[in-house]
Amino acid sequence: MSFHITLRGGIFAGLGLLGLAACAVPVALNFGDNSSEYANDGECDDPRFIGAGMATSLNQANTEADATDCRTLFNSGRVELVSVAAGKAATQCDAIRYGDDTSEWANDGECDDPRFMGPGASSIMLASDLFKDAKDCRATCDAGLVWLRTAQ
Repeated sequence: MSFHITLRGGIFAGLGLLGLAACAVPVALNFGDNSSEYANDGECDDPRFIGAGMATSLNQANTEADATDCRTLFNSGRVELVSVAAGKAATQCDAIRYGDDTSEWANDGECDDPRFMGPGASSIMLASDLFKDAKDCRATCDAGLVWLRTAQ
């Protein structure tokens, strides 16, 4: 079974897609396989998705590696594919509560707060770093390198 998703605007490196602001690029969504150690646990562990059905700690290694969970949650509307429209990140940055810098990984140049995703985010996200990497997350948000997974 394949799905056709239309992404508009921006670059989404995780899928290797380039969308133009004025047109839509249809793609077949590849859920991958179940090779993740967290496959079949009822949560989507693939960082290409956002939504209520997502695991709280994500690792880029699980990209296309939790197919059954992500497909089931996608079909039920509990997760959706991430796409970033031009200007989305810059618009949201001022309204975000960033917290403090008490994470072990604070001030390392990448955002370690699991509420965020994007090329400026750490490849391993831990729930214990929630609201604990303020300066890095604010700087990468302002630069358009991270965005919130879901609305606060």
